[in-house]
Amino acid sequence: MNPFLIDFNTPFDTVPFDKLEVEHYLPAIKEGIKQGLADVAAIVANTEPATFANTIEALEKSGDLVDLVSTVFFNLNSSETSDAIQALAKDISPLLSDYGNDIMLNEGLFKRVETVFNAKETFHLNAEQQTLLEKTYKSFVRNGSKLNDAQKEKLRIIDKEKSQASLTFEENVLAESNAYELVITNQADLSGLTEDTIEAAKLTAKEKGKENAWVFTLDYPSYIPFMTYSDNRVLKEQIFKAFASKGFKNNKNDNQAIVKKMANLRYERANLLGYKSHADFVLEERMAESPTKVMSFLTNLLDNSLSFAKKEKEELTAYSKSIGGPEELKRWDVPYYAEKLKKEKFAINDELLKPYFKLENVIQGVFDTAKKLYGLTFVQRFDIPLYHKDVTTYEVKNTQGEFMAVFYADFFPRASKRQGAWMTSYKNQKTKNGKNIRPHVSIVCNFTKPTENKPSLLTFDEVTTLFHEFGHALHGMCANTQYGSLSGTSVYWDFVELPSQILENWCYEKECLDLFAKHYITGEAIPEDYIHKIIDSANFQSGLATIRQIGLATLDMSWHSCNPSNIADIKAFETSVTSKTDLWPTVAESSTSCSFSHIFPGGYSSGYYSYKWAEVIDADAFEAFKEKGIFNKEVADSFLKNILSAGGSEHPSVLYRRFRGRDADPKALLRRAGLV
Repeated sequence: MNPFLIDFNTPFDTVPFDKLEVEHYLPAIKEGIKQGLADVAAIVANTEPATFANTIEALEKSGDLVDLVSTVFFNLNSSETSDAIQALAKDISPLLSDYGNDIMLNEGLFKRVETVFNAKETFHLNAEQQTLLEKTYKSFVRNGSKLNDAQKEKLRIIDKEKSQASLTFEENVLAESNAYELVITNQADLSGLTEDTIEAAKLTAKEKGKENAWVFTLDYPSYIPFMTYSDNRVLKEQIFKAFASKGFKNNKNDNQAIVKKMANLRYERANLLGYKSHADFVLEERMAESPTKVMSFLTNLLDNSLSFAKKEKEELTAYSKSIGGPEELKRWDVPYYAEKLKKEKFAINDELLKPYFKLENVIQGVFDTAKKLYGLTFVQRFDIPLYHKDVTTYEVKNTQGEFMAVFYADFFPRASKRQGAWMTSYKNQKTKNGKNIRPHVSIVCNFTKPTENKPSLLTFDEVTTLFHEFGHALHGMCANTQYGSLSGTSVYWDFVELPSQILENWCYEKECLDLFAKHYITGEAIPEDYIHKIIDSANFQSGLATIRQIGLATLDMSWHSCNPSNIADIKAFETSVTSKTDLWPTVAESSTSCSFSHIFPGGYSSGYYSYKWAEVIDADAFEAFKEKGIFNKEVADSFLKNILSAGGSEHPSVLYRRFRGRDADPKALLRRAGLV
């Protein structure tokens, strides 16, 4: 029996991963589509006049099975994929594309939705209901409901091709990452590397069946330490070029044609719907509203940070020369000399700090932070089915001991998992038949694995990454809305990073670090002078970091605010649009676009600016905590009520003003970054 088609009979109705096989997905998807279309047909066939309840709410409640199966499937395609799953994705993706279009292009359904929208004043809706109605109506219009038949057919073709291209892009990046190995057999080539890094490389070699060798890969916990500490400039250049050229090698995994195809399909789709560009289409539903406002925002940030970045580059170059480094720093030199300079200026580096950041302690620290702020407790469960042995599950409870959420944590890299870190959900919070259905939330990361001799010890960047993704998870766990499509992280894309980015701030606070930063052997608390050094070094090269983000955001906006059919050469295009933010010599073999998963298969197309946009908001919001105490109950309760629990139930500007009493101060980010 297909597990998706019967009751799960698992704790908290969690997904029965232990019973799922690849062959279960396609039949379940087809059955889900059948049920979803039947739900829609019933709405259209209703002879009663269209109302909010029998049309908008009924549509919101439709398609539960197809939503569940597709969510599980595509989550696993990112975190625990296989050749079979990737092949199946190419069959499932067009089915889902057709299903979505069968709903959005259903004339009878749209007629009822439009009727309710035009008569909305007569239904006496509350704020969340008004948001759902407007979102539903706009979704139909923005997905072609007002097009003629020929245009609708063209839209269907575009959407199918887009979904297939997205899958191919991600598969190519993963294949490129897995194909590369830097195999070292000469111990002298390990010069400069830390003991932990060498031990991890030895373990990787052993796992890959290579004796008397050390293996480095393009996974972040392997790649970043090698670039940061290795004394071997030749090998650093080699692994850097392998990393930077993913999808840009004119081989079977090349993404150049895919990038152009995706950009062109998005442009065609936007034009078909009456928009000047994909960016214009996307930003209509964002706080930023338009490409002009985004570019003005980025330009203002650049004006405030470029001079700082140039001074930081000059300082790093001078330092490199002073210790016998190259006359001109190349991109593969920057992490190495930056780490040395940071250590010299602040007497601190990752190797000094890592013993205080044992993964299990950091996890408990983020749990304790959530408890002090929002009253949440996390109880590990051993009876919830897992999709991989490395995953850990928790039951989340509130201050009253009531069940709040299921939390999945998946921390270590593997060949079946894409790179990076992200939060996702297997089940959104919503109210159904008067019952508050609680969410099942997951964070997926690629942290340093434990070795045979040491536990997983995190770099400080990995600590902030864990807090960041956990902030997203809190947004999902604390959700308390009526409708699933407005729950948790279902908010404007340039607002979704607020809960994640604000939580990073606690990593720099002694009151928080004292909760978990303890030496993994002695149990000694992190010395206070180390904390001061973390704080003092927080803005080290913040100018360079800022313009790097501006450059990525500019590249994204450039792809999506123009007619991409005019782009002949991807590398030349990248070089031209990021000329103001690229301070280091260009590398001919590299291409950002060809592995820029955030903006191509990911959800950040025309939205990468949102990281910096949300930083402005999070810097301002954290000032509210700093004013009254980072664990102040009054401020935390307000943030919980107005931001975390509210999801997308109202416009984010309204929610933020309710929390802060005003709009965010744009200078808050500059103050925190030391750029004013």
